[in-house]
Amino acid sequence: MGAVVGTLAMQSRQRRPSRDKLDDELELSVVCHRPEGLEQLLAQTSFSKKELQVLYRGFKNECPCGVVNEETFKHIYSKFFPQGDASTYAHYLFNAFDSSHNGSIKFEDFVAALSILLRGSTTEKLQWTFNLYDINQDGYINKEEMTHIVKAIYDMMGRFTYPALKTDTTKHHVDAFFQKMDKNRDGVVTLDEFILSCQEDENIMRSLQLFENVI
Repeated sequence: MGAVVGTLAMQSRQRRPSRDKLDDELELSVVCHRPEGLEQLLAQTSFSKKELQVLYRGFKNECPCGVVNEETFKHIYSKFFPQGDASTYAHYLFNAFDSSHNGSIKFEDFVAALSILLRGSTTEKLQWTFNLYDINQDGYINKEEMTHIVKAIYDMMGRFTYPALKTDTTKHHVDAFFQKMDKNRDGVVTLDEFILSCQEDENIMRSLQLFENVI
């Protein structure tokens, strides 16, 4: 998740009217230490001013235009999984970051999601993950959606998948997921079922804490 990091190289240039207002304000606040552009994000996220500045520098370094389209996002994400094909999983991840569903991720989208994943409560993190798995956004996770997610993860891991995949591995994984989480056996997993099942699993709870101090 922390793929978009780096340094921001600033040059003196005339402001273009088409630039996003938030980008302009944040750019000024990073360089000139004017806090106006950061106040809203400070209130909406769990990051400090310094952390937001570091994140913004990295975001602008990777995405000078101030927004990330899906192809750029896939390219950045694939660097972390060179042994496999991360394109499908990156597609689902991009949709989860793209909160406005307009085909692009702005800095505020990026930092809001990162705040949840790194600093959010257990419930917030699980809600975000559920949203990622709920591909068609109908409020339920069905077996078809979970099959797509599991297959995308295996494709992303590539040759490092262990043990070696068998033909029915994905099906077994999905069946185990539903056996654990589909409490009322109606063939779909609701948000409440997902959260309850995850909270009952010590391994999942530990994994949610792994990245809390990344930044």
